[in-house]
Amino acid sequence: MFSAKDERLGRQARRLRLNTLIGLRWLAVAGQTTAIVLGAFGFGLRFPILACCGLVAASATLNCALRWRFALSKQLSERAAAALLSYDILQLAGLLFLTGGVANPFAILFLAPVTIAATSLSFRRAAGLLALALACATALARWSLPLPWLGGEYLALPPIYVLGLWSALVVSATFVALYAYRVAAEARQTASALTAAELVLARAHHLSQLDGLAAAAAHELGTPLATVALVVREMAAQPSPNEDFSDDLRLLEQSVERCRSILGKLAAPAELSVRQMDISSPVELAEIAAASHRLPGVGISVTGEGPEPPPKCPRDAGVLFGLGNLIENAVSFAEKAVVIRAIWSKSMVSVVVGDDGPGFSSNVLARIGEPYLSQRERARRNETSGGLGLGLFIARSLLERSRATLRFENAAPPATGAVVTVQWTRPAYEQGRRTDP
Repeated sequence: MFSAKDERLGRQARRLRLNTLIGLRWLAVAGQTTAIVLGAFGFGLRFPILACCGLVAASATLNCALRWRFALSKQLSERAAAALLSYDILQLAGLLFLTGGVANPFAILFLAPVTIAATSLSFRRAAGLLALALACATALARWSLPLPWLGGEYLALPPIYVLGLWSALVVSATFVALYAYRVAAEARQTASALTAAELVLARAHHLSQLDGLAAAAAHELGTPLATVALVVREMAAQPSPNEDFSDDLRLLEQSVERCRSILGKLAAPAELSVRQMDISSPVELAEIAAASHRLPGVGISVTGEGPEPPPKCPRDAGVLFGLGNLIENAVSFAEKAVVIRAIWSKSMVSVVVGDDGPGFSSNVLARIGEPYLSQRERARRNETSGGLGLGLFIARSLLERSRATLRFENAAPPATGAVVTVQWTRPAYEQGRRTDP
């Protein structure tokens, strides 16, 4: 569905902004400075203050240089973002080396750059940064200056306790990185599915608009063109030109001008799109959505029920595509029949699509409408084309955009099959209703 160019654009849209990393690093600089000042002058801890201040100053200098060299809105490439996050890991490792290694409670801050990488970078670069953080933690568990303590002393922790701290840090960093990457991947997947929905909606809307324009133009052009043809035939029937042709010629010119005026309207489709032909009742809407999905062997029946007159709404490409997708899915799994019921009252409008197939399995029913279902879940309903994945997600998104609510369920026993109910409030269904000028 997407080209390589679209995928590249999607990756570019998810890039980290330089200003984001600079802001986070300023926050780290402020926290590190506060910890150094309080530790040295508040608690009297003995550690290499000048060396620690030098590392903090290096981060501040890097921030100033980046802000001076690049625009704040600059989006970083994955390589540049990984390089800056690698620096943050190494700078934190340097501070921890000077202040007790993994025994220092601030070792937990290794999780910050690892989490940022997991949510914004590719799996390969995120895994590389995780490996760098774990390597630094492992080195700090073996080599570091003693942990400063109150009274100018140093705290020597038992090796087994240091090993426990290292293990906790390694497990936490790995778990948080994998969890954050998984959540971010699902968010990107949903965003991609929404983009697909936008593309499908735009295509369907364009085709629907062209269909309406073609019908309106054919209707409008029919009469003047017929007049032109009649006049031409009458002129051709005359043995020779004479003054009697002057009135016919004027009529011909008027008809030609009318044709030109109608053709000019094609440049402003809004003038033609307001016709009453764009207004549909629930039954008409269901009939139009089902028209392209009628197959031999599976009957589709459409019925309507409600007080007269039925509600009407402008024909919307998104609603038509969403209903059509639900009907297509029902036809795919139906044994013999698909029943569509349009029901309306003074307050509600519903379209119910039911089939006589096997229905939804319990695990699919619990997750239906998600952008993609796994191949295993598709196989449980003998699905090969992904009709319960992206297709239903797009249909649900488009219908909910029209303020509809959807309910997926199975028919009550002894009946079989899936039942999908699309419901609007009547004002929401009729919103934007138009009349002839």
